[in-house]
Amino acid sequence: MNSTESFSTGRSGIMTSQSSLPSSSSSVSPPLSPQCIALSAPFSAIAEGAAVFRRIFFPSLVYTGAFVLAGILLYFLTHRLGLAPMVWALAGGFMLVGPMLLAGFFALARREREIPANESVRLADALAGFFRMPTAVWALALVCAFLFLVWITDIGILYSFMVGREHLPLAWESFIPLREHITAFYFWGSVMGAALAFILFSISAFSVPLLLDRRTTLVSAVSASVRAVFRNFLSCLVWALLLSAVTMTAVLLLPLLFFALPVMAYASEALYRRVFPGSVLLVSTP
Repeated sequence: MNSTESFSTGRSGIMTSQSSLPSSSSSVSPPLSPQCIALSAPFSAIAEGAAVFRRIFFPSLVYTGAFVLAGILLYFLTHRLGLAPMVWALAGGFMLVGPMLLAGFFALARREREIPANESVRLADALAGFFRMPTAVWALALVCAFLFLVWITDIGILYSFMVGREHLPLAWESFIPLREHITAFYFWGSVMGAALAFILFSISAFSVPLLLDRRTTLVSAVSASVRAVFRNFLSCLVWALLLSAVTMTAVLLLPLLFFALPVMAYASEALYRRVFPGSVLLVSTP
């Protein structure tokens, strides 16, 4: 074999080996484009969420029970420690960690849409959805936990300055802010919480379901979520206010959480499918 043939063979071998390598561009998901939704979309999403809840009532109720038990424990601790006004703060803090609870509900909703008519949705589907969350969702959960720690630290400092060591066990008058210092505590705590809640809502409202569907990477999901919120700012603002009002009311009146949490979770999934239609697996995440 002469040198020219050797060169040609070597070059073709290099080209063959290069073509056998996976293209890096094939593993990168295209940018997600959020769709515009109507101002009434949050209300229709809630109606759809209520319909899904009625169809898979039992597994939804049992899965929610774990969070209701956690709420009962928090109520007991605040009563024993005489920190009744902090119940409002803890209810607000629930909004910071709430996005991480969606995995189980989303798994139930997805299973309900996909199973044949002769099969039923089970509690095991929710547990599997929660424990099989992608690594990127757990990373986002750490961000939520960090913001919750920031929130609970700040609200604890505010409580010590504005309420002090006054012993306030759980009672109806502890929830109704009739005294000036407790009213001020609720007001400034709400201002602080609203800022953190909006930040977390912007980065997690759509990134969590995008990651659960494995449609993109963590950074791209957060970016897409922020773009979706600001592209549909009024609609998302209405949704955020509804979500906060319903969830906080349900946390304060704990039995309502059995119904409010699954309905709002399924409504979140319905709204996500309106903003990012389709559920194609575009990237492989662990």
